[in-house]
Amino acid sequence: MSLIAYVTQIQFGPGVLSTLREECARVGIRRPLIVTDRGVRASGIVDKVLAALGQPDAPVYDGTPPNPNEAAVRDSVAAFTAGDCDGIIAVGGGSPIDLAKGTAVCARHPGPLRSFALIEGGLQNITAATAPVIAVPTTAGTGSEVGRGAILILDDGRKVGILSPFVVPRAAICDPELTFGLPTGLTAATGMDAIAHCIETFLSPAFNPPAEGIALDGLRRAWRHIETATREPGNVDARINMMSASLQGALAFQKGLGCVHSLSHSLGGINPRLHHGTLNAIFLPAVLRFNRAAASVIADDKMARLAQAMDLAGGDQVEQALKDKSRALGLPQGLAALGVTEDLFPRIVAGALADHSHRTNPRDASADDYLRMLAESM
Repeated sequence: MSLIAYVTQIQFGPGVLSTLREECARVGIRRPLIVTDRGVRASGIVDKVLAALGQPDAPVYDGTPPNPNEAAVRDSVAAFTAGDCDGIIAVGGGSPIDLAKGTAVCARHPGPLRSFALIEGGLQNITAATAPVIAVPTTAGTGSEVGRGAILILDDGRKVGILSPFVVPRAAICDPELTFGLPTGLTAATGMDAIAHCIETFLSPAFNPPAEGIALDGLRRAWRHIETATREPGNVDARINMMSASLQGALAFQKGLGCVHSLSHSLGGINPRLHHGTLNAIFLPAVLRFNRAAASVIADDKMARLAQAMDLAGGDQVEQALKDKSRALGLPQGLAALGVTEDLFPRIVAGALADHSHRTNPRDASADDYLRMLAESM
């Protein structure tokens, strides 16, 4: 077991779910709302959480959709209020954790969800009144358990970021044993999400050498262990390394992401049934080909450094290696395989240009650039 003191206090290692009660006491949560989804609840993990908490009758909201939205935020806020809760324990992947963050904000601040969206100037509207959140991840991909933001779909269909230091979970209980039952496809898709986070934040032009080091180490771990974790669900070493890679990607992406995420956020808002990690895996090769020409990527020899972390002979092999990895994991090989058609391209591009991740890509992307990336990703 390891105790990692970063922005979020992280309890990490097999069996650390047992620390949940003491973490609640540390951050002052006495009457928690459990925010999860029906799949996680059916798996029995929520029962384990309630047992570790010592509150078997704690209220549970399990209506989290695959891509959490404003309606779910309203419902979970109602559950928070009805239970007279003073904090939230998020149990699941990125969707329940992001929903918990949105709930924590909206339960303690007036106004609709859009008033807290970064692109609407909502950063200043989120205060220390935000309810405390403890995250218990059951996947290894999003890293939302240590992230400063939540990605949520507004009533108008836009997929937006709710970003603030006040939404960072107060504690993360990262127990790899909770990922043993994760289905093969989700292990692969969430793992590629972690890889996308590590790569994109490393390529972001912002100056943050510590974040770049964390990202490259996370990429090395994920690249070496994702196939084993997918093939051997109970492999403890692989699950530990994937969970570490996931949180490392999120620790690092305070530096910013890029066009992979602006595209996947946009398309995920249009069709919420599409898995975020799968979309990231599909968009990565085309976006990396575009970003090769970025001045900061060239000056800092970043493609070669990515290749080194991925155990490749040279930087010219990165894009093909990503496609090969997705194929080996059994993930869809293009947007067409997901039913995405070219008539959606204008809507996807419009959303990508407005997304907060667009601003931190290492190379400025125009509408035509996005259209080319989409065409290459079909």
